Amino acid sequence: MSDVLGQLAAGSPSADRVRWFVPGRIEVLGKHTDYAGGRSLLAAVDAGHTIDARAREDRVLQVRSEVVGGTVTIDLDQREARPAESDGHWGGYVRTVADRLDANFPGRLRGADITISSTLPLAAGMSSSSALVVGLALALIDLSGIAADGTGTFAAEITTPEQLGEYLGTVENGQSFGGLEGYRGVGTFGGSEDHTAMLCGVPDALVQYSFCPVRHERTIGLGPELSLVVAVSGVEAEKTGAAREDYNRVSLAVTETLRRWREDTGRGDSSLAEAVASGPGAVARLRELTAEDNYLGVRLEQFLTESERLVPAAAVALEDGDLEEFGRLVDESQTGAEQGLRNQVAETSALQRLAREQGAHAASAFGAGFGGSVWALVAAERAEEFAERWLDAYRSAHPSRTGATAAVTRPGGAARRIA
Repeated sequence: MSDVLGQLAAGSPSADRVRWFVPGRIEVLGKHTDYAGGRSLLAAVDAGHTIDARAREDRVLQVRSEVVGGTVTIDLDQREARPAESDGHWGGYVRTVADRLDANFPGRLRGADITISSTLPLAAGMSSSSALVVGLALALIDLSGIAADGTGTFAAEITTPEQLGEYLGTVENGQSFGGLEGYRGVGTFGGSEDHTAMLCGVPDALVQYSFCPVRHERTIGLGPELSLVVAVSGVEAEKTGAAREDYNRVSLAVTETLRRWREDTGRGDSSLAEAVASGPGAVARLRELTAEDNYLGVRLEQFLTESERLVPAAAVALEDGDLEEFGRLVDESQTGAEQGLRNQVAETSALQRLAREQGAHAASAFGAGFGGSVWALVAAERAEEFAERWLDAYRSAHPSRTGATAAVTRPGGAARRIA
């Protein structure tokens, strides 16, 4: 099977109906590094959203969710008349995708009846919201033939799956991508890590990427003797409503640090990682510029530690089969999330600690934080038994979290068209 971009460029075998599967993702390492131009170690998973789209004769989208219920109706010819706010959380993502694609590829979108089904837990840190953005975009681009002519705007701007991931990241955050002008995002200031993992994931492997722009750095096979267990804490990792301010504080700290750097140096570096790499004295100067603000200072140190040292070192340790060193590095990343990002809750910190006490080679919270899930790397032959013990220990410590669950998974493949 060709990659995602190849499937889009080839066009749909059926012009009037397409179905796409988009996986969730596990961020093994790389906590809040992507939008700062840093590194992440990622895996697509074997659960995700399925988007089934049938063309209509008019320019109306009827999008129905089997996951949360309800239908969103959008008249594509009334884009400017639509309010910025939407009919609830998931409807906002639908409108964001439709508006951006219609703005970047005017007149190309076809109306469609779309049904969304899923095996992915919502608000669990596995990026169900970004999977919705990716799935809707792929289905609409495919159904409308936007990428299939090979000569239009899409083909001129997006030539690799990595660029497609970066573009869909800007669809979500509202920024521009090349000549594809930005439009309303969903209100969160994230990057393209999730979208890249979903479009570039490799079965039975972890992938290491750096961002701004997206660059593949390494693929590390995960042998059949190992499994990932994901425990959902029962604390929803929302990025909307009241939770949005907490989430955005983490990313806005990077924006403020970069603003101070540009003002002080006169440079035009586009990311924090680019500023760090600009010269031998850059890190020392960045520390000076953030010294009087405690949160900016610890946020800078967390980024430097996570992106510059932990991600590449952990990837090498895993590649070498040194699980003890891998676990130690992952523990350090968890400490950085708790003390630097300050985006952990008691439940996710407890899950990480309990996983290690139960014998996991490594464990870490992942995703936006403020709730969500924790992954644990364990021996495959004992994965199911570990998941049960881990969940029992967590429920004993946090009996009110009745929605907590645990499941065994493996790295899965990228998003794909399905029959």
